[in-house]
Amino acid sequence: MQSALSVFMGSEAAKTICEQGWQAAHFSTLIGASGGPKWLILSELDKVLGRALLLERGEPMTLLGSSIGTWRLACLSLNDPGAAISRLQQAYLYQEYSCAKPSPIEVSEVAEQMLREALGPVGARQISNHATLRIAIVTARAKGVARGESGWKLGVGMATATVSNAVSRKGLGLLFDRVAFCHGELNALPFADGFNTQLIAINELNLIPALKASGAIPFLMQCEPTIPGASGGPFWDGGIIDYHFTLKANQTPGLVLYPHFRDRLTPGWFDKMLHWRTPQRSVIDQLVLMCPSDAFLAQLPHGKIPNRDDFRVMSPQGRVAYWETCVRESERLAEAFHNLISGDDPLRGVTVL
Repeated sequence: MQSALSVFMGSEAAKTICEQGWQAAHFSTLIGASGGPKWLILSELDKVLGRALLLERGEPMTLLGSSIGTWRLACLSLNDPGAAISRLQQAYLYQEYSCAKPSPIEVSEVAEQMLREALGPVGARQISNHATLRIAIVTARAKGVARGESGWKLGVGMATATVSNAVSRKGLGLLFDRVAFCHGELNALPFADGFNTQLIAINELNLIPALKASGAIPFLMQCEPTIPGASGGPFWDGGIIDYHFTLKANQTPGLVLYPHFRDRLTPGWFDKMLHWRTPQRSVIDQLVLMCPSDAFLAQLPHGKIPNRDDFRVMSPQGRVAYWETCVRESERLAEAFHNLISGDDPLRGVTVL
């Protein structure tokens, strides 16, 4: 019987884990991808990850994310990551709006409410001052013709970005800078070449705005016009530049852990329509990529994991029921991950690439 969880490893990662087992100290980077509601299918696995590999770490670890990935990583940076993930689950499952097509203002207000519920009153302080977990919240700062915040100006900017990116990823860099709001001890980012990357220290004032900006999908949500500590603006969804990140040769020692929704990595949001930019099972030697297996996906309602289209094609009650089922099913991924990292064979069922 095929496992619920597919695991792909680069050669160096497989050698290290085969010889020494699953140890927290092996991993120097944890990546959280964009994907909106897709994160729910990983939510129970996140709880095991937080408990088994993040709590009581002795060595620093970079938590690199964009959009909903940064929300997950923020929860995992708290003193009780499992409880924080549970709060985010509840807030995300039962988000409510005044109508079927809410305004960007309302969606942004609900997003902030979800974040505050998940992180709690002391979350920003814990994340900013964490002894070992160093979060990096990626945002895309618009410039030039892309600086429109709404209406036709926003439309022109996004249309220009679509065309520029189709020609070259470098073209996208003419319209957006990568601005990462980071733990104060983090002075460099892995997998962040180009895009005039800038690092801004997080604190209790800018953490929530940065997390909101990192998930601010154009037309669906409002941008963050400004963020304390950073110059310029507006700031949009970090997935515009780093939807799943471009994993080239690792620039830091240690292994890279990537719990993901699928086995293909799409570099930027505009690349979703460009199939030649999504090579199958992108891998580097130090990577451990985990995702739901094909067999697991086939058994889900509708044969898929949650996505934003569910708001459009399902009733609120139907969407909630479907998402609740997916969260319950995600316990199978968590169980498979727990069995793998605690079992006698650390490479059981793993595909080495």
